[in-house]
Amino acid sequence: MKNEELWRSLRINTEILHSSFFILHLKNSSFFINNMDTYYNRPEVSNSDLTELKNLLHPHIQWGDRKQAFRFGTLVDALITEPQRVNLYRRTVDDVPYTDDELRLASEMHRSLRLEARKDPLLHVVLERAETQRQMVNSRQGFEYGGFPFALDTRCKWDWWMPFAGFGGDLKTTSAASQREFEEAIDFFDWDRSRAWYMDIAHSSRDFIYAISKRNCQVFKRFIDRDDATYRRGREKYEELAFQYWLFNLN
Repeated sequence: MKNEELWRSLRINTEILHSSFFILHLKNSSFFINNMDTYYNRPEVSNSDLTELKNLLHPHIQWGDRKQAFRFGTLVDALITEPQRVNLYRRTVDDVPYTDDELRLASEMHRSLRLEARKDPLLHVVLERAETQRQMVNSRQGFEYGGFPFALDTRCKWDWWMPFAGFGGDLKTTSAASQREFEEAIDFFDWDRSRAWYMDIAHSSRDFIYAISKRNCQVFKRFIDRDDATYRRGREKYEELAFQYWLFNLN
C-alpha cells in the first residue's frame, strides 16, 4: 500500500478521537495513581496503551468480568513475583482486600507452578534466578507500517527478566482448561502482541508465557522465538496499533 493510500484509509474524525483518547488516559491515570506505581504514570507508550486504543477503535462485547479477572490476576502475580506486597494475615495485596476463597485458589495455583518447575528446567531457573517486575524504556524506538517509518517512546514491565540469558517472559492466569484453549487465548487476548512488543523493546531473541489455569490449576506454556509464527503475528498486530497511536498523537 502506498503511503498516500495508507493515510487516506486511516482518515477519521481526529477531533473526536483526540477527545476520547484524552478521557481514556485521564481515567487510566486515576486508576494507576490508586495503585501507587510510578511506572504507570510514565509518558512512554506501553502495550496496555495499545490495548486501550484497540478497545476504543474497535469496541466489542467484553466476555466475563474483566475487572474481576484483573483483580485476581494481580493477586496471583503478586504472590509469585512480588510477595512483599502480600499480607496473608490481613488477606491484602497492598491495601486491596481479598477473600479466603481467592487466596486459597491463588495459593493452589502458585503451588502448581512450583511443582511444574521440578520437571521444567527453564521454569526452575526462572523462579530461582529471574528478576521480577523489571522496567525497560526505549526512546524514539523505530517502527514501520505500510512502508511508512515513525518513532515512539516505549516502555514495558517484565514479570520475569533474565539478564544472564538476555530474555524474559510473562506470567498469566487463564480460564483455559486445556492446551488447545490456552493456544486460542494467546491470539484472542493478544498475548502474542504483548510478547512481540516486549521482545522488540529488549531486543531479545526468545520469550515465553507460563499460564496457570483458574479452573484446574494446570500449567500451560508457550516458547517463542524471534521470527516464528507467534512473534510475526504479534508484531503485525502491534505495528498497526502503534501507527494509529502515533497518528492520533501528532502535534
